[in-house]
Amino acid sequence: MNAIALLQSAGGSGFAAVANFLPIVAIGLVFYFLVIAPANKQRKQQQEMLSTLKKGDRVLTSGGIYGTIQGVEPDVVYLKIAENVKVKVSRSAITSVVTETSE
Repeated sequence: MNAIALLQSAGGSGFAAVANFLPIVAIGLVFYFLVIAPANKQRKQQQEMLSTLKKGDRVLTSGGIYGTIQGVEPDVVYLKIAENVKVKVSRSAITSVVTETSE
């Protein structure tokens, strides 16, 4: 409704109507490239990492616990965090796979 009113108030000049919307479109594009696209890329990388978890991987949980994967189920990962200490963790709680150089 508001867009129609703006177009009618432009006095019939098509260029004036387009010129009114250019700043809004520019802000939308900047927002997309600075916020939405990087967030989508990061989410895709996180999902890929979670789907490739396997037994023996050393991981870090969102709670800051380091552990070695002992078992993997669709929604659950079993971590060994010390000798004779195993915990059941939600797969989504795994934040990263730890390599020897990143420790």
